[in-house]
Amino acid sequence: MVDVVMPQMGESIVEGTLTRWLKKKGDRVERDEPLFEISTDKVDTEIPSPTAGVLSELLVEEGKTVAISTVVGRISETAGEAAPAPVAPPAAPPEPVATSAGPYPIPTPEPEPAAEPESAAGPLSPLVRRMVREYNIDLRQVKGSGAGGRITKQDLEGYMSAQGARTMAQSVAPAPPAPVQPAPALPPPALPPLPRAEQARTRVEPMSNMRTKIAEHMVFSKRTSAHVTTVHKVDMTRVARMRARNKAEVQSRYGFALTFLPFVTRAAAEALRAFPLVNSSVEGNNILYHNDINIGIAVALEHGLIVPVIRNADEKTVLGLQRAIVDLSTRARSRQLKPDEVQGGTFSITNFGSFGSVFATPVINQPQVAILGCGVVQKEPVVVEDDAIAIRSMAYLALTFDHRLIDGALADQFTARVKAALENWSEEVL
Repeated sequence: MVDVVMPQMGESIVEGTLTRWLKKKGDRVERDEPLFEISTDKVDTEIPSPTAGVLSELLVEEGKTVAISTVVGRISETAGEAAPAPVAPPAAPPEPVATSAGPYPIPTPEPEPAAEPESAAGPLSPLVRRMVREYNIDLRQVKGSGAGGRITKQDLEGYMSAQGARTMAQSVAPAPPAPVQPAPALPPPALPPLPRAEQARTRVEPMSNMRTKIAEHMVFSKRTSAHVTTVHKVDMTRVARMRARNKAEVQSRYGFALTFLPFVTRAAAEALRAFPLVNSSVEGNNILYHNDINIGIAVALEHGLIVPVIRNADEKTVLGLQRAIVDLSTRARSRQLKPDEVQGGTFSITNFGSFGSVFATPVINQPQVAILGCGVVQKEPVVVEDDAIAIRSMAYLALTFDHRLIDGALADQFTARVKAALENWSEEVL
């Protein structure tokens, strides 16, 4: 009997929603055959069967959210193997320790207003821990609704809403002055109902699980990091000429297009080696330097965004990077990424120029400390040597960095290194 578990699909992911079983109980499955679909804030994807056999047990129903490593089903590898007696669902696994491929960095332990009874509350996500500290919450008063009794963000919000209501009711009677406490985060006020005429012109649709989780983690990133963006204008003419000379041959020989993105990725990998602080992360009051340069490439999906990771990007050529980008983005859109392909990133790149954007201010992909955005490459008249005007292929690079760790001078030195590599490009593609 082989257990089928909920995989971890990226750093910081502590749970996933089983959206659909692709096989029924008693069905024959082959190894690596799609078995069920899951949804997280990073990806909606199909999970393959870990072995061949008969799907003998379905322990988690469709639409239920469970912690990573929870057993969701079992497969009998021999036809005559009987299913075991039902057992209680396993408790949520301990929260993983932050490493170069781990979840959001866990702050250094500090005195907290209330103890966290792990045995009763289960493991706490980094977001829940942060809310506990910020709002001075006594976890002994909160009932967990997650797997194994784990306290979730929704549990804390419900508790704070109830506390706020009780506080208002008690304020009618005189009360002695009390120390000022952080105000609990109350849910946003309900919007007034739309007039009938307006209702006819609107459509209400709930967010998907993936969209909801993305929203939560974008807000979490902005609350965690001190976001600052610096923008450099780059002359991409040498790269554009190199690409023009090779794109037809690359398409003919390898079957994929040669874009500007692998050139930028190659230049960024070189700069990360020169400025290792940009390739690090914050862990409490410590700096965690990563020896590997694993660059995440943002891929736009129909209803969200995912950042698959190119491991050891500094060891790949432009052609190798282009092949990896095409492979990861294609499998991301066809929901074929593996769990380890969306975690372990140390730096990210987003190519908003592919949609015609000149430049933007991207949000840092936690627990990283910087993300590089690439604007569209377009020809412009530029003043060159001797005040002459020439037509050059220009683009903007926007580096968003965590000002807790990276100062403006270092951010500009890093971006200038990327700029210099692109403007003086000489490395052949083929």
